[in-house]
Amino acid sequence: MKLILKPFGILACLLVVLLSSCADRNSVTYGPDGKPIRDGQHFNPYEPGTYDHFKAEKDYPKNMKVWRDESVLARTGPANARIVVSLNMQRAFLMNGQDVAMDYPISSGTSSRPTPPGEYVILEKIVDKASNAYGKVYDADGNRIYGEETPAAVPEGGKFVGAPMPYWMRLTWDGIGHHIGPIPKGRYPASHACIRGLRAAVPTVYEKVKVGTPVVVR
Repeated sequence: MKLILKPFGILACLLVVLLSSCADRNSVTYGPDGKPIRDGQHFNPYEPGTYDHFKAEKDYPKNMKVWRDESVLARTGPANARIVVSLNMQRAFLMNGQDVAMDYPISSGTSSRPTPPGEYVILEKIVDKASNAYGKVYDADGNRIYGEETPAAVPEGGKFVGAPMPYWMRLTWDGIGHHIGPIPKGRYPASHACIRGLRAAVPTVYEKVKVGTPVVVR
């Protein structure tokens, strides 16, 4: 016995398929954070392993993860690299043209010592750098003194030990730079105006840039 669909039957079948596909599309909405939601749950529509998938993860941009595009990194170097820092997202991007080679978490300056937005270039690179403005203060007996931990607070016979700032990339001559430093898990600005980055990311950035590499902080 053959099944014969009359024109009306074919139209009805097409209508069912169309409505079904529309329902699937309409089931995806967006939450207050701009992330897609399906059936009340976070939904990542992008292929795992892609940069779009990384950015669509529920905890992005506040996670501690580092994105690397190895193919872009391989063709990125001092001649074509640049750095973009987003104060709002608390993330930095190693760029090659419009391509993202790395996307990594940072911690910028607090509200009392903010990191100023602007266009900079890297002025200096030092692998082993210590701060001459902030660090630890000790008295003459070697006991640490807490409070204002600057060279001006060192008592007679005491000493000042500058905070380590490995893989230092200077942006201003008054002490602002990008370097390895602690990043709070809550992912908020916590530095004295410098741009701190993870040890898992900053050495690679340091390797890919040079004195004169442009840095945009926005």
